[in-house]
Amino acid sequence: MSTPDFVHLHLHSEYSLLDGACRIDDLVKKAVALDMPAIALTDHGVMYGSMEFYLKCKKAGIKPLVGNEMYVATRTRHQKESKKTDDARHLVLLAQNEVGYRNLLKLTTMASLEGMYYKPRIDRELLQEYNEGLICLSACLGAEVPQHRSSRKSSATATTWNFKTIN
Repeated sequence: MSTPDFVHLHLHSEYSLLDGACRIDDLVKKAVALDMPAIALTDHGVMYGSMEFYLKCKKAGIKPLVGNEMYVATRTRHQKESKKTDDARHLVLLAQNEVGYRNLLKLTTMASLEGMYYKPRIDRELLQEYNEGLICLSACLGAEVPQHRSSRKSSATATTWNFKTIN
């Protein structure tokens, strides 16, 4: 079976603790078997497998797309009170180039050092500061846009516009 036009842009590995079960070797082998030109790795809040992923994809002739499914605090990364009032929303960020990769590393580090509250979180302030070279995807149903979309279309539109204007 060949699917050369399909590329996974949101994929978790064994490094997404309690969420991903795929081993990087198996991901790369499957992508080769399906004749995929590229594949993304977007583990939850971490980039532990990025180098292994990058090197194995390159060796197999597949373009590696390095990313992270970040947790975005609904208010600020510094607020650490009742989990019920500060749920973090998901946001997939992919590095478009080396600048984006470095910004992704910075965001991931800051999420752990400054935003840790149950999970490593960033906020819109950090996203505003370190967005160059990044591609933003709405992620999964745990993301802000889909959450608004399910209840209020106007809120989803406003949130989408807000993310679009970060630059």
